[in-house]
Amino acid sequence: MSKNDGNGKTASNANLKTLKKKKAMWAYIFLLPQIIVFFVFSAYPIVMSYVYSFYEWTGIGPLDDFVGLGNYQQLLTSPRFWNSAVVSIYYILGTTILGVGGALILAIILNDQKLNGKGFYRAIYFLPVVTTTAIVGIIMGNIFGINGFVNQILLHANLIDKPIPWLTDPFLAVIILIVIGSWKGLGINMVYWLAGLQSIPNELYESAQLDGAGFWSTLRHVTLPLLKPMAAVIILLSLVSGINAFDLVKTLTNGGPNFATETMDLFIYNFAFSSQLGGGQVRMGYASAAGVLLGLFTFVISMIFGAASFGKQIIKLRGSKRRKGGVNV
Repeated sequence: MSKNDGNGKTASNANLKTLKKKKAMWAYIFLLPQIIVFFVFSAYPIVMSYVYSFYEWTGIGPLDDFVGLGNYQQLLTSPRFWNSAVVSIYYILGTTILGVGGALILAIILNDQKLNGKGFYRAIYFLPVVTTTAIVGIIMGNIFGINGFVNQILLHANLIDKPIPWLTDPFLAVIILIVIGSWKGLGINMVYWLAGLQSIPNELYESAQLDGAGFWSTLRHVTLPLLKPMAAVIILLSLVSGINAFDLVKTLTNGGPNFATETMDLFIYNFAFSSQLGGGQVRMGYASAAGVLLGLFTFVISMIFGAASFGKQIIKLRGSKRRKGGVNV
């Protein structure tokens, strides 16, 4: 190799390094706004909520009343907090069972090749998803009110003698909340299920038909087993979505009657921003402690369900990687 060739190769490598540095620099420049927004509106509030949880603070003025774990101790001995946790669990389980199960039935029906007007029906069932949740809560509050549309229909049909207190009876209010929350998320779960159903090869169904399998046998031995990975994702998304029910609960029942439908996120809001429903005063530190516990609750649910759903797959994947690396398992 001549000296000129060596100098040319060195210059080429230097240009390549300069080009890579410029690419990296522009990448960081384009990422910078997103990074700033993340730290200002996500990371900073999360970190400060942990800090606030150790203070008795109204949200205004300096942090000078350090109470340590006092807010957590009050929360863990508060019947109202535990009631909100139970209501949240009911809501999460109820909306997951009804929303995911109902959406699967709908998706199977609307995936039938012989069904006419599938696009219309899919649009109708998806419509609640794109409707603002607060608007849904207000409208449903009127429909299920004591003089609402539902009671009027039942009275005119002579099915009841007096209006049913759908939203003022503690038990019925929780049921209505779960039903409406399930209906609101039905469309998006249906779309997920349809995506899973349409990913199953038609050859499998044709083979099942040739073997004489009927609808239920095909559903049990072909469709449902192949939908398991999709089911795990849909259920996880539904569980996490059920934790954030604030807008629906706030507009539909506002936590009533007598906090019977107060979920954990509404509990946090009431103590952080409402002196009337927060025990007579705004307690940002107390609400922050509840928010920390809600975050831990979400994390634990996600980890438990993730381990239950994907644990075997992760173990298989790790085993496969070890075998490729020449390690006997």
